[in-house]
Amino acid sequence: MPATKEKVATIKQEIKFFEGPQSRWQNFKYTVSVFFEFIKGFRALHFVGPCVTVFGSARFKEDHEYYKQARKLSAEIARLGFTIMTGGGPGIMEAANRGAKEVGGKSVGCNIVLAHEQHRNPYLDKWVDIKYFFLRKTLLIKYSYAFVVMPGGFGTLDEFFEALTLVQTQKISMFPIIIFDKDFYKNILEHNQKMYEAGTISKNDESLYLVTDSIPEAIAYIKEKSIRAFGLKYMQPQKAFPVFFEKGIKRISQSFHVHE
Repeated sequence: MPATKEKVATIKQEIKFFEGPQSRWQNFKYTVSVFFEFIKGFRALHFVGPCVTVFGSARFKEDHEYYKQARKLSAEIARLGFTIMTGGGPGIMEAANRGAKEVGGKSVGCNIVLAHEQHRNPYLDKWVDIKYFFLRKTLLIKYSYAFVVMPGGFGTLDEFFEALTLVQTQKISMFPIIIFDKDFYKNILEHNQKMYEAGTISKNDESLYLVTDSIPEAIAYIKEKSIRAFGLKYMQPQKAFPVFFEKGIKRISQSFHVHE
């Protein structure tokens, strides 16, 4: 039987609520800090051109098969003319940036400032150090026309599902998402199926990503879903604006621009 208004009012009077942080000054300082981090990121990455972001663990060494796969795949993506973007750290991120550099492509990184594990890899043409994870994810997504999800941990899954959610809810365009290594992500894909059976996602949501172990298949998917779908074309390098103190990044002759 539903509670009466008088009973609800009595219950509210009996409950003692916890006091939360209410410092307006702290909130203001946090807001200003976030604002300047965004400006720093936007200025640093303004000239990177259309990117493909590669997500993956920081913990794999160069002799690991996952590192080798990321290096090869990123090299092929760079040959298409895309800038390779990563979280800027070691492991899969290093492998992706390294693959791009080895074929004459461009590589950039959004490095997260951590007390351990994360440090910039030596294969970056340009990078920016970011204090906040949510802001870093925004930058990794903002400049990219495709996302490659290599084997990784909590951070990689966080990045994967955020990109997937943004595409699913049409908060960003239908950029392709590639899950690389079927065996590693087998249980995640099974859980996706379980969510579908429970009615929490739609059947069509499975079409939002490609699951593959094939580099040629991944490249063909990016060509179809990124280059052709968004009308990307080759362009000449753009000039920096001295009034904004921009140094820019010299684009390779095969960098892309969206055809208006």
